[in-house]
Amino acid sequence: MTTQQFTALVKAKEKEIRDAIHRRLPVKIGRMATDHFQDNFRRGGYVDGGLRPWPITRRQQADGNSANSQYGPLMSARKNLYGSIRYVPGDAQVTVGTSVPYAAVHNQGATITSHPTVTPKMRRFAWAQFFKAGGKSAPAGSPAGLWKALALTKKEKLTVTSKIPKRQFIGPSQELSQKVTQTVESEIKNILNS
Repeated sequence: MTTQQFTALVKAKEKEIRDAIHRRLPVKIGRMATDHFQDNFRRGGYVDGGLRPWPITRRQQADGNSANSQYGPLMSARKNLYGSIRYVPGDAQVTVGTSVPYAAVHNQGATITSHPTVTPKMRRFAWAQFFKAGGKSAPAGSPAGLWKALALTKKEKLTVTSKIPKRQFIGPSQELSQKVTQTVESEIKNILNS
């Protein structure tokens, strides 16, 4: 096929190609991207040039007797974050994302500091945990000692810092880019060959 013949073929199929680019491909690619990002949850890591596993959670390190220990990182019985990944097709584009407010913290990692007020109820709870963890015979640095320190503190506000490790589940991916490229090429070839 000469260049002139190819140009004539593309011109003849221009309406179909335009329809594919502006309408069909954004839907196909959006569904593909959503499936790819949800698969990251099932695999327990981020797929970009191979699987990058997420750090293990404390509940996974626990003895495994709790109901939550059966779920992997970022997963739960309700699958809130997993199920929140959506795509919105547009004119020759698609937007993939999530509306869950804490998604960015998990995707990028964060250090969060809060300042809870020490209430009488909190002190009673700390005493209960102190006795549950070993009570009077517990050394100062042990978990029981920490509960006792909380129960006896004179502070009215505490400073609590939590580090949330990065568990990326959405973003650029080499594997997804390859799938998108193959899908676009296949769609255009099918139009030109029909």
